[in-house]
Amino acid sequence: MLRILGIDPGTLRCGYAVVETDAGQTITQPRYIECGVIELPQGAAIAERLRLLASDLRDVIAELRPNELALESAFAGVNVRSALLLGQARGAIMLVGAEAGLSCHEYPPASVKKTVCGNGRAQKAEVQRVVSWLCKLATPPPTDAADAVAIALCHAFHQPKRALTAQAQANQAAAKANRRPPPRVVRTSAPPARSDR
Repeated sequence: MLRILGIDPGTLRCGYAVVETDAGQTITQPRYIECGVIELPQGAAIAERLRLLASDLRDVIAELRPNELALESAFAGVNVRSALLLGQARGAIMLVGAEAGLSCHEYPPASVKKTVCGNGRAQKAEVQRVVSWLCKLATPPPTDAADAVAIALCHAFHQPKRALTAQAQANQAAAKANRRPPPRVVRTSAPPARSDR
């Protein structure tokens, strides 16, 4: 089984979610484990918020023991300051994931929505409804947590394709390693002269 930690990055509210899926090459319905929101103090300096985010995320990883990390990739934001803050949060998250030995996978927001909701422009309420239905949750999670669930599910749904790609690459590498070089032909003497008689 593969446990995936999905993260919706933020410097005030950071959503997280863990789902579990088969690590094979067939599509299976992921199993919901947990989701939540790491809330950070608005009045604190950004360095302090990043420290708290890293500390809380380490606790989540230690408790839930994921194998891989999936998070929303950077995108061009209208507000430059918000984009920079989001980049700092993503950096802290990626660092904590790397410290824990988790491979990191990034997905653009539109790709997550398209994979999970079937619509790359789905609104937050629709994401909440769909992840609640897919995970059989009694009540929709908060928006940040729902986004994190969607990211984790997106990664789980892409797992079979990654497994097939990895198998194909391994097969190619094995074939290349076992391939014998073509025999070299070395002529030691000139061919006999042709006779026209």
